[in-house]
Formats: sequence, C-alpha cells, structure tokens
Amino acid sequence: MNQPAQLKILICLLYYLPHRTGMQLYIQRIAEELAARGHQVTILCARHKADLPNDETIHGVRIVRLNVPPIAISRGMIMPAYPWAFYQLAREHDIISIHVPMLETALISVIARLVGRKVIPTHHGDLLLPAGIANRLIQSVMYLFYRIMAENAPKIIAYTQDYANNSYYLKPYLHKVQVIYPPITMPLPNPSGAEALRAEWAPDGGPIIGYAGRFVQEKRPDLLIRSLDVILQKYPNARIVFAGQYDIPYENTWQLYKPIVDRYQHHLIFLGLKNDMQFMADFFAACDVFALTSDSECFALVQVESMLCGTPVVMTDTPGGRVPVMQTGMGRLTQRGNFESIGEAILEVLDHPEQYRKTRAEIEDVFSFQQTVDHYEAVFREYSANGKG
Repeated sequence: MNQPAQLKILICLLYYLPHRTGMQLYIQRIAEELAARGHQVTILCARHKADLPNDETIHGVRIVRLNVPPIAISRGMIMPAYPWAFYQLAREHDIISIHVPMLETALISVIARLVGRKVIPTHHGDLLLPAGIANRLIQSVMYLFYRIMAENAPKIIAYTQDYANNSYYLKPYLHKVQVIYPPITMPLPNPSGAEALRAEWAPDGGPIIGYAGRFVQEKRPDLLIRSLDVILQKYPNARIVFAGQYDIPYENTWQLYKPIVDRYQHHLIFLGLKNDMQFMADFFAACDVFALTSDSECFALVQVESMLCGTPVVMTDTPGGRVPVMQTGMGRLTQRGNFESIGEAILEVLDHPEQYRKTRAEIEDVFSFQQTVDHYEAVFREYSANGKG
C-alpha cells in the first residue's frame, strides 16, 4: 500500500520563535508535529529581533525571517521584502497556511492565486483595538484585506463553532468554516515544584488565583483585580499571580490600571513572561483556581492547559472563550464586565473544588492534540497543489 505523499507546507505569520504568545505556541505545535510526521514545513515571518538569523531550522521546521524597518503599525510590522520572498517560497510549496489577523492577508491571497496555490487561513480572533480614530482605521483596513483573502479561501479554520457564529470576521463565511480545536500540550506538573511555588507566593496558606496572558485591555485584568473586593471578605490572604508580559509597548494598559494595581499591591504578584512550559505546568498546579476575565476571547489555550494540570477555571461567558468550561465542566462561567460576579464564581470554586475537578485523561479526551493535527493534515492534503480541492 502506497504511503501518502509528504507535503510542502508554507506557514505565514508575523511573529515566531523566540516570540512567546498563545498564537505562536499554537502554530509552533502544529508546525513541529507536521515536521515530525515527515512533511516539509517552512515558516515565513518577521525578523523581530536584530540578533536573530534570517534562516534557521528549529525542531525540523525551517524559519525564514525577513528584515523589517523600525516602523510599526499597532501590533504589526512592515516587511518590504515580503512580496518577493512569499512569491518565491509559494512556488516551492504545495499549500499555504496563514494565521490571521495579519496585514499581508490580501497580498498573500493574490500572489498565491498567481502561482496556483490555495491559502488555508486559521482565524485567531477578530481584531479588537482600543478606542481611537487611528485604531478604527487600522481595524477597517485589516478587515478589508481579510475579506479579499476570505473570498478566495476554500476553507477557513476556526477554533470553535460558538466563536464563528458570533465573529464579525467569520459570520459572513460560515459556509467555509471548518472547526478544529487548538493544539494543546502540557507537561505533567512536578508536585515538589508546585509546592515550592505555593510556599513562595502564599507562605500563610492563602488561596492562589492564577492568570496567564498579556496584561491588555481586551482581557480586562482590572476586573480580576477588582474581584478581590468580594474575595477578600472571605479569604483576606488571597493572592492573584499574573504570569505574562504586563507592560505592553503598543498599549497603555499597565499605566491605565496602575492605580488599582497599587491599591491591591499586597495581594498581587507579577511574574513577567515565562517561556518554560515545565514552570507553567507547576504554576497552574500551584493555583487553586485559574481565572480569565476577558471581554472577548476566541478560546484561550491557557484554560485547557490549567485543566490538564488539575486546576479548575473561572471564565467570562464569551463566545468561544466559554467552550472549554462548557465542554469539560471543569470550572464556572461568569458575567462579562461584572467584577462582583467574577468574585462570586471564584469563591464558589474555592469553596467546592471537588465539584470542578476532572482527570487529565478526561480533558485530553475532549481536546486531543493528535486529532487536531490529523484534521490540519487532512485539510492541507485536500487543498494542496496535488490534492482534489
């Protein structure tokens, strides 16, 4: 019996290693597993740090980085070399995978058509920027570029149907949407490591509330902090531990929320960005509850990572973001924008943790990493240069 042919897959995005976000982890996990299965995988991205090589291979994945001038547009970067670099690489590959929102979506779509290649976009969330005329203009232009690409895409991969049904990006193209759960892997927590963190963060034995992610307005960390008004009435020694970048260059969220951070400073711990996944496993296991209080959330991989480490989740009732809790029962949903509701939900989990615990096997049964990559592989095969799509 003939083995399926290996694919040549070109993945386009803005930031890749050593940049660290949930989106980057998502793409890295897919890319490295596809490479491990024998496919030729190339990443085309920005050379976002001057000391990074322009071309290198990490864990079987080739990374081509383009030089960028010191010009940034909100979260994006201008890459003058992109059209020619993409044209050359697109001709050498069977299928193009793009991760949006991304400034170059329309350009990629047009060039891919010229060289006879299909583009499969993965949508990582609608672009939502802070208020302001400049940000509204950026959102409008980005959406226009996205629509040009979406009209030509045979499929659009979404995290969940729940998010797709409520997304201004995806709703016009529901007939093209294919839902694939995100690729989630997590090492087993080290019990001694988790205990050491608990002893460091809560020497008095108080409950620990975890948060992992960027300290940005759309994630509303201010609501989590304000929920301490409710939590401290019952647990006066409770602490919130933030893992992730908190002083974001393209947003003033840290400065905006500095007064409330100062008000609760004795109950807050900021770790900064942590790249070690073993540390993160121990971090989740050290927490009594993990909380995300976003106004909008496509999915939030960290929810499932927390569940895999045995820690239940409190999540705002947002399209897409609520799916992990709804699918597993390992946590509570709470009202968006309501710090009192958030505090009450956290108290409920702290008071009755046994009601919200599931085994690691139960979580992996719902969010299977291998099944996720299987689905990606199948889509890429169907619409590759040699496929039937």
